[in-house]
Amino acid sequence: MTAVNTAPRLRPEVPDAAVAELCAELFAQLPRADQREKGAQYLYGLLTADGRKTARNIAAHVGGGAAEQSLHHFVSSSTWDWMPVRAVLCRYLERVLRPRAWVARPLVIPKAGRHSVGVARRFVPSLGQVVNSQEALGIWAVDEEASAPVHWRLMCQEERRNAEADHGRLRPGAEHPAVTDAECVAATALEVREWGRGTPRPVVVDLPDCDPRALVRLFSAERMPLLAAVSGATRVTIADRDRLPGDTDREVSAQQLLKMIRAMRRPVVWRDPEHGGTRTSLVATVQVTLAPSSERVLLLGEWGDPHGWPQRYWISNLTGAPAGPLLRLTKLALRTETDFTRISVPVGLVDFEGRSFNGWHRHITLASAAHAVRALTVAPRLNEPPREDGEPWATDRGEPHRSEDATVVSRSRGRRGGGPASVARRGGYGAVGAPAGPPVPEPVPATSHRAVR
Repeated sequence: MTAVNTAPRLRPEVPDAAVAELCAELFAQLPRADQREKGAQYLYGLLTADGRKTARNIAAHVGGGAAEQSLHHFVSSSTWDWMPVRAVLCRYLERVLRPRAWVARPLVIPKAGRHSVGVARRFVPSLGQVVNSQEALGIWAVDEEASAPVHWRLMCQEERRNAEADHGRLRPGAEHPAVTDAECVAATALEVREWGRGTPRPVVVDLPDCDPRALVRLFSAERMPLLAAVSGATRVTIADRDRLPGDTDREVSAQQLLKMIRAMRRPVVWRDPEHGGTRTSLVATVQVTLAPSSERVLLLGEWGDPHGWPQRYWISNLTGAPAGPLLRLTKLALRTETDFTRISVPVGLVDFEGRSFNGWHRHITLASAAHAVRALTVAPRLNEPPREDGEPWATDRGEPHRSEDATVVSRSRGRRGGGPASVARRGGYGAVGAPAGPPVPEPVPATSHRAVR
């Protein structure tokens, strides 16, 4: 793991016109004027407050000490529903950002204690240890130049029961109350699709440990385009037997099959959102089936080293799509990783503390809106004339702040079967206002990578 210390700190200036425009849309459906006012104050405070985005720090920037209690109540105890706000944010981003895809990404938020909502002990691969943490699933609107989260599920029993109740059609014949990760991803993506208007967009699922068979079944049943990261150990059977003469009826690993067709690799150029510039990967695709289903899916392999094993493995139900556009869609997941560190952490996405399930959702909804303001005001291409939104996978297109106390750690993406990960560490976590006593141990950082239970 190598430290990356070159990310610029976001400027504290707030684009008032952009904030006013977004607030007018986001909070228009809130029933009371005081709720609309508190929503705008909270959003503005997320963009301006120093340090962790607590109600106290936000109040200090927007209304003084007297506002702290009312802002805390607005987030943790008020009655407003965050789902319509997310729906408005989704439609706003579709109109302004014009995303190429939705990206489903996990988020792990380590916690010092066990009393915050959704906290459990989990093994986090990117950290190599078991930590107390919250785990959430986020759906992001993503373009090559910018990204912003639009929807979240907190992976706890209450959220899983809600997912089952709200999206029972995704679980035909279910015999147990637990909702799987694949069902949570499909249910969350389906909600985003129902909120949005216009061209259906592919969903890039960057959770290599999620069951690929369940994902394909659920997304195909809802006619949602899917591009999902998988492990190299995933068992597949080749469907394009004409492309590979010989014994092709047996089931093999994705890694082994891609090795067999490595002569069919072609170079694809893509844009690196983390370091800038363009890079080239070798890519090969082949149609396969995932037992017991007979449905064909496309297996895509990417090589960074022409002499090594594949670097990443993906499957897609877009079986007729060219390899180049599909690979560039997978790279949109890197945009969310970069923007999580650069924007999400500074605007307080991971800063909610408390036992309120509703409060967690309201805070992360408003933090997602603050992220959208930052992303839309720094992305270089958003002033271009609107483009026609054709299917982003149909043709081969061209080239594709952190706070002062944050340390960004990046892990190599060359590991077989694993996805990219980023870690954002905030120094002095929990030390503000702490009584004198033994030193407060530095917390495990928040990470945008998958937690394995």
